[in-house]
Amino acid sequence: MADYKLVATRRTVKGKQVSHLRRAGQLPAVVYGPGREPASVQLNAREAGKVLGKVHGAELIDFELDGQVSKVLVHDLQRNSIRGEFVHVDLYAVDMNRTIRVRIPIRLLGTSPAVTTHSAVLVRGNSDLEVECLPGDLITQVEADLGVLLEIGQAIHVGDLKLPANIKVLTDPEELVVRATYQAKEEDLSTPTTAAAAEVEVIEKGKTEEEGEEGAAPAKGGAPAKAAPAAKK
Repeated sequence: MADYKLVATRRTVKGKQVSHLRRAGQLPAVVYGPGREPASVQLNAREAGKVLGKVHGAELIDFELDGQVSKVLVHDLQRNSIRGEFVHVDLYAVDMNRTIRVRIPIRLLGTSPAVTTHSAVLVRGNSDLEVECLPGDLITQVEADLGVLLEIGQAIHVGDLKLPANIKVLTDPEELVVRATYQAKEEDLSTPTTAAAAEVEVIEKGKTEEEGEEGAAPAKGGAPAKAAPAAKK
């Protein structure tokens, strides 16, 4: 896991006035977590952009404020949908002695013999896992070896993935990760058909921050970690 660091200073400018900070090369941010009051801070936009552009999923970042260094996760990251630069970031300060729940990405590795030998196609299911562990035990990704998919119809499920024993998987083990299946037959277009309007369910929308700017959207690429304290038992 690479070492990343963000250095912040406290800010008093809030709300719509943060646009002035952005023009001055500052990135507005909020840091919060168990045992600490939420703090409005600002980061050097250029330096922070270098770090945030490299962080993927649940990666711990050193965060310095008032001379004190703590560990944080990127909880929410927004960028301008037109210009592309980051416009706001929420940082979750973790307690290293307290378990948290985060989502980590699943990376597909290798080649499936079902594809190379039998001309199968791969159908993707879950692209990440919800896990629970101590912050120090976090891993950046889970690997799924496509080499085990020898025949059409074979699949990899969440329960087949190998994770360290100190990481508890909360996602249903029966959930699909990837399956090798037959290629779809070409549709006969000789007879016109009436296409029904597709129904699209919006699973999640990027939240509109009071401090965000018009046109801001969640950053693409590695999804920010949705960190939360684990429920007490």
